Amino acid sequence: MIVRAGFEAAYVSGGSIAYTKHGMPDIGLVSMNEVATAISLIAERNDVPLIVDADTGYGNALNVRRTVRLFEASGAAAVQLEDQTFPKRCGHLKGKTVVPTGEMVGKIKAACDARRSADTLIVARSDAIGVEGYAATIERAERYVEAGADVLFLEAPETEQQQRDMCARFKGRAPLIANMVEGGATPLRSATELEALGYGIVIFPGGLFRAYSFLATEYLAALKRDGSADAFRERTYDFKQLNQLLGTEAILADGTRYDAEHFR
Repeated sequence: MIVRAGFEAAYVSGGSIAYTKHGMPDIGLVSMNEVATAISLIAERNDVPLIVDADTGYGNALNVRRTVRLFEASGAAAVQLEDQTFPKRCGHLKGKTVVPTGEMVGKIKAACDARRSADTLIVARSDAIGVEGYAATIERAERYVEAGADVLFLEAPETEQQQRDMCARFKGRAPLIANMVEGGATPLRSATELEALGYGIVIFPGGLFRAYSFLATEYLAALKRDGSADAFRERTYDFKQLNQLLGTEAILADGTRYDAEHFR
């Protein structure tokens, strides 16, 4: 659906994997292999470049090295690492803590050394604004770029001025990611507005899940109330439409090439 909507890349959110696979919040409960499986399943059906949330790298620099190689082999075009302590939590939740700057620098260097292709991007995310303040976060970001990070993700800026300042500071050195979360700490802006501020990438992680959850809650309430799904007939795909979306007919037709009658 993302490809058909015309987007040039997709973001694989660790939080969304926790929501959908486990019914749990984004508090560091998803494993490296679970994310790798999600990447490989998406890459099996789509060629869209994937920016993949690797949380803290699931351990120290050696873990980061293995994570980058596994995610790259599974189909990641960019691997995002953050400087929270483990277990991490959603960047818009309170109570976060961050590792020393030097530890994160080591992880970024390990990630850069581990990738097999120079086209695989390393995204360095910092959650330090809510922990150490804006100025300290900028100092961290400088070190992360020096360590080899291709993209910066400075999570949860609190004002538009902070957004303008960080984009201007790193212009031409590393594009910045803006994270739009309804109800989060960062002021909501459109992609066009964020581009004007200087951002190179905008993500809406978990947005589809929030939309699904809202629709599913209404659907189930109507089903319980009415004993049927008639109230949603115009708001859902029927069986035929769903199979059109999935490309079922083309997949089955392709399979006929291997029917036994062709190899007698």
